[in-house]
Amino acid sequence: MDVTGPYLEGANSPFIQMHRLDDVADTIRTVNFWADQGVTSFKAYMNITRAELKAAIKAVHARGLKITGHLCAVTYPEAASLGIDNLEHGFYANTQNDPGKEPDKCPKGSGEQTLLNMDPAGDDAKALIAALVAHKVALTSTLPVFETRAPNYRGLSEHQLSFLSEAARKDQEHLRAIIAARKPERVEVLSKAWNNARALERAFVAAGGLLMAGPDPTGGGNVIPGFGNHRALELLVEAGFTPLEAIRIGTLNGATYLGLADHIGSIAVGKRADLVLVNGDPSTDINAIEQVETVFKDGVGYDSAALLGTVKSRYGQY
Repeated sequence: MDVTGPYLEGANSPFIQMHRLDDVADTIRTVNFWADQGVTSFKAYMNITRAELKAAIKAVHARGLKITGHLCAVTYPEAASLGIDNLEHGFYANTQNDPGKEPDKCPKGSGEQTLLNMDPAGDDAKALIAALVAHKVALTSTLPVFETRAPNYRGLSEHQLSFLSEAARKDQEHLRAIIAARKPERVEVLSKAWNNARALERAFVAAGGLLMAGPDPTGGGNVIPGFGNHRALELLVEAGFTPLEAIRIGTLNGATYLGLADHIGSIAVGKRADLVLVNGDPSTDINAIEQVETVFKDGVGYDSAALLGTVKSRYGQY
């Protein structure tokens, strides 16, 4: 497991469960404390300042570790110039062109206006992508968590819903009701952002960028761990990637970023026997990725259906 330390968050955070960094010195102390405990990576969060992020990156790299970020107060170009290793949520969290953006402060829209107004084929997008590639900044696509913004959001299947607890099912119903009640003008805005985000990810890869994929199963209730990983690959294909490109993004690219491609991420002699056996051919039909029969971890096979049977109606229970 690649264990990430507690978020590195700035003083303006609304999240009371997070430690709020006091200054650069506190940032360095926090990084070194958690590195001593054995964490293998770090994540900077929305309200970290440029000075704190710079200090965090230097301290993390000094320990031979990597740092990613779900940013807001710091823009993507600023983070790239500081040496961050990865940026979370594709292009959704970039605030560089948000109206009223102030240095080291998260704007009200948290990147929505930048995404809406960034033409994937325009000069701003080309300059941003060139900077990210030049600084070797990877991106993690988390399309499943944003899919509720798509005009054709399909929701969770009945199979997936069967794993939710009663309370989680009610939350899912509430979420669907909120989506159904959106005004047409809001749907249009969200759809444009959705389409721009997907096109920007394609442009990033075409320019030589390293794109990874994850589901981000947050408290929103629309993404379930495991199933969300499958959906991430399906959405990449819907975004214009080939099934094989999507599979690589969801497997080998992550291993490459972690520096573990010699051991995991693809099937080759000498690598760990970490395999997913599916009933179908996802290289031609990406939806076959959902038909998992057996999962091998270090050569030991696990019956997927039997394991899933133990968690029926339990996800969200605790």
